[in-house]
Amino acid sequence: MDLDKNLLLSAAVIAISAASTTVLKLQSKEKKKRNRRIWVRSWVGRRDSKGIMNLVTNELLTEDPLAFKNYLRMSNTSLLKLLGKVENLISKQDTVMRQAIPAKHKLIIALRYLATGETFRNIMFSTRVHESTIAQFVPVVCRAIYSVLVKDYIKLPETCSQWEEIATGFYNEWQIPNVLGALDGKHIAFCAPLASGSTYYNYKGFHSIVLLALTDAKYRFTYIDVGVNGRVSDGGVFSQSDLYRALENNSLNIPLDKPLPGMQRAVPYVILADAAFPLKKNILKPYPFRGLTEEQAIFNYRLSRGRRVVENAFGILANRFRILLGKINLGADKTRDITLACCALHNFLIAESNLYVQSVEHTPTTSNDQLGGIGQQIGNRPSNTAMQIREEFNHYFNGIGAVEWQNNMI
Repeated sequence: MDLDKNLLLSAAVIAISAASTTVLKLQSKEKKKRNRRIWVRSWVGRRDSKGIMNLVTNELLTEDPLAFKNYLRMSNTSLLKLLGKVENLISKQDTVMRQAIPAKHKLIIALRYLATGETFRNIMFSTRVHESTIAQFVPVVCRAIYSVLVKDYIKLPETCSQWEEIATGFYNEWQIPNVLGALDGKHIAFCAPLASGSTYYNYKGFHSIVLLALTDAKYRFTYIDVGVNGRVSDGGVFSQSDLYRALENNSLNIPLDKPLPGMQRAVPYVILADAAFPLKKNILKPYPFRGLTEEQAIFNYRLSRGRRVVENAFGILANRFRILLGKINLGADKTRDITLACCALHNFLIAESNLYVQSVEHTPTTSNDQLGGIGQQIGNRPSNTAMQIREEFNHYFNGIGAVEWQNNMI
């Protein structure tokens, strides 16, 4: 009997203890609810009348259009055109609790973030939109920008005549015939998660993803590949790209081989690249820099002069959208979204106005080399055909295709 009484007493104590714990938890939750912080800070709620949006959309727009353009990197006409394309993708509905941030304001904040690389907190104090909200919609806006622009503004030629148009541009601007574009890659620094280890750690000593780009003679990107981790830079960023596979499979609809002007031997159309890339039938790279003959040095100069267009494009891109100059404090996926959006905006703004690239032909990439070049690609030995093609271009540059100043540049 005593044993049964003790068991019953123990069970009662346990039940009372459990009930007390449950009551305390409920009281704690109620207390938290009662002590809930304000829904919207009062100074944030005054953004329509006192925030920088009022300055940008009213005062700068009407009183100082140049300052407006500098603030957003585009004119109001271009802004409204872009807004018309992305508005449905970034708009939210108003609720009974609060009004949604207008799509136009989201776009302006995202563009300012790309233009300056400021932290979300700094942008919060100027726009009166909370940093957590900015962090949520900026990647969404970037994805929307890329999705609506990529089809019309970043595309490889699909016909022989379109490739010929690019080749004509390189010949007229840079005096190099049979050119499909200039190719290069750059590292985009970002804040990698600790769990990633050395996955994104590149040979330059920081975490990055790689932007691989092909440009035409007018600084426009015709192909971009973003997202290969920076550690792969020595193992073949180019070899992992769709462009490489398309070249290998002959699926780009490239025009048939033809002789260089004034020459007899037919040679293929080529992509201009630097020493980091492999010498192939359709990839033209410099001679090794040791023991150069005068003719080879002239070839390297002429090739570098034509290839510089992609370096200039990267320079224009990074100086217009300065988020790319430093380390992006976001993960790899969002950094990719930002980079893609910047490239799409770059082409969009070139199409909108020739002034976008005016007087920036010799724009350097960066002073701190955060937008750094990629390392050596694919160390396989070039074929005899590839070396013969390079020799034919060498003969052209040192013969009928020579320019009067080239001897003074080596």
